[in-house]
Amino acid sequence: MESGLKAADVAQEFVTFLTQGTRPDIQAEAVHHVLGLTGSEAGRSLLVAQTGLLQALAKLLEAPPGAAAGAVGDAWRAVVNLCAEPSVHDSLLAALPGLPVQLLARALAPNWPWAGEAAASLANLSRESGPFRELLEKCLESTNDEANQEPSLALLVTALTTPGYNPHAPLHYLASLLSNLSQLPRARAFLLDPNRQLIQHLLPLIQCPDSAVRRMGVVGTLRNCCFEHRSHEWLLGPQVELLTYLLMPLAGPEEFSEDEMDRLPVDLQYLPPDKEREPDADIRKMLIETIMLLTATAPGRKLVKDQGAYLVLRELHNWEHDPDVRVACEKLIQVLIGDEPEAGMENLLEVSVPPDVEQKLQQLDQQEQEQLRQEREEAGRPGT
Repeated sequence: MESGLKAADVAQEFVTFLTQGTRPDIQAEAVHHVLGLTGSEAGRSLLVAQTGLLQALAKLLEAPPGAAAGAVGDAWRAVVNLCAEPSVHDSLLAALPGLPVQLLARALAPNWPWAGEAAASLANLSRESGPFRELLEKCLESTNDEANQEPSLALLVTALTTPGYNPHAPLHYLASLLSNLSQLPRARAFLLDPNRQLIQHLLPLIQCPDSAVRRMGVVGTLRNCCFEHRSHEWLLGPQVELLTYLLMPLAGPEEFSEDEMDRLPVDLQYLPPDKEREPDADIRKMLIETIMLLTATAPGRKLVKDQGAYLVLRELHNWEHDPDVRVACEKLIQVLIGDEPEAGMENLLEVSVPPDVEQKLQQLDQQEQEQLRQEREEAGRPGT
């Protein structure tokens, strides 16, 4: 009890120091100390138990640009750290129920200097399922800006895909936020609305050279959207041409015969000799998984096969050095060159797997992962 009282007393003193009327040097020192506390699990747990302190920190987030910039910047970084700790999310949102809306508004504000921190905080928070995600979904479907009647989810895509949208802050983590949100069926339905053309705006970012975070988030969004099998033919068709965008980062400088070249989409033909593949193995694996989802239906498999995906994957497999990516590539190649599923199994996303079969598949997957682990250990030993 005594330690709790001491913590409350110290927190109350910090509340006084964090108010905007405090001397800038004292305020900056206090916020910097709070930021330091957010760097440890114990410190984060201590902070989220102090509602008054969190509320003072949230008010400081709204300080106008230029006012005590050092203190405000540290306040934003402290919130990023707090949002990165799943165990404190419930307490944090109980103390600051309006925090998601506040963060979203600042992340989408075109000139807000800490919009990047706001986006990162939202990306961290939205990793968790539960009440927060439902709240955020409502926020994204509402109109927050009277001057712009677009729902916030559309504004998020606009901010992510418009060069120079915010010249003062990188917004790479908006892609992570979008990926997390696209796990929600309502968010996927919104993104896949053909009339909005949001997917088409995202596609060029698959090869964004500035940020692996942005590429990962966009590919994750597309992968989640591909769980909606009724949109596969549209995604693979001429209105979107998703497969070309997914294969391009997986393609290298290899030359094909004329017959093989004719089977590839035009944009994948005669690539330059210095063509490089996606450098991040996790992103390469996610691209393959996205294509795998597109092969879940018979029409999707036909379209993927007809567009020469096997040729790109064959060369990728020969080049690939990451064992996890090689396995994912092998599984997709087997789908592309294997026989069609028997009647009643054409849509793999709607097939109900019996519990005993599912358990056996999980055991096989565990054995496969163990074999990969052993191979990696062998490769890392001296003299091998």
